[in-house]
Amino acid sequence: MHCAPPSARSIVSMGESQDMSQESSPLKYHRILLKLSGEALAPRKGYGIDADRVRRIASEIQRVHELGVQVAVVVGGGNIWRGADAAAAGMDRATADYAGMLATVMNSLAMQDAMEKLGMVTRVQTAIDMPPVAEPFIRRRAVRHLEKGRVVILAAGSGNPFFTTDTAAALRAVELNAQVLLKATKVDGVYDDDPMRNPEARKFDELSYMRALTMELKVMDSTALSLCKDNHLPIVVFDLDEAGALEALVRGGKYGTLVHDMEESEWSANR
Repeated sequence: MHCAPPSARSIVSMGESQDMSQESSPLKYHRILLKLSGEALAPRKGYGIDADRVRRIASEIQRVHELGVQVAVVVGGGNIWRGADAAAAGMDRATADYAGMLATVMNSLAMQDAMEKLGMVTRVQTAIDMPPVAEPFIRRRAVRHLEKGRVVILAAGSGNPFFTTDTAAALRAVELNAQVLLKATKVDGVYDDDPMRNPEARKFDELSYMRALTMELKVMDSTALSLCKDNHLPIVVFDLDEAGALEALVRGGKYGTLVHDMEESEWSANR
């Protein structure tokens, strides 16, 4: 299930088994789900899609893809549309959320174009059927794409209003048997306060799921966190703007904040 794609340098010969290829690999993670916020694709100040930022993110993904890592990507839509903000302004919430799902499709197509220009083979799958644009999300088909070395970009969230793209990312990561959910943000981890406003904010190297939930830390929304907790799926929150961070993480490097199963005594020792 975790065999290296044909383009990877670590590819094994035709006669070797998939398990052997994994045993000889120096990688910690062989299948990942990368969650990108819509803001990651936007210009530093403003909305829309910044082509240079999209290309840079695509190049970071290319680095891990060439190592033989199977990559699925979930992209948000906040750089184009925020359903919650539109609902707060009086728009029907379900309608606002559906509009947000369409924004994630636009971002996904932009990411697909950038990645394919770098030589990667990709597939966009959407939770809302739109055959002229992308494939529908079918779990077995998505897994097969990953096994064949294709990057799978998962758009339109979960296809349901009232659920965030963070929750969609957790759901897809569990469905696709990803080994880790990597959440790329504007900061280099999880803090006890907003580090942009409070220079004294303290960063956590690691957290338990329960601590993240009870402290109401801005890791992911509670639904997404609970889904990861129930399925023992580790989350790493990190800054994608740090060049090489994604590659370092899949190799086992310690970047950002790890949210995982741990005892409270362990958490206290790491304070």
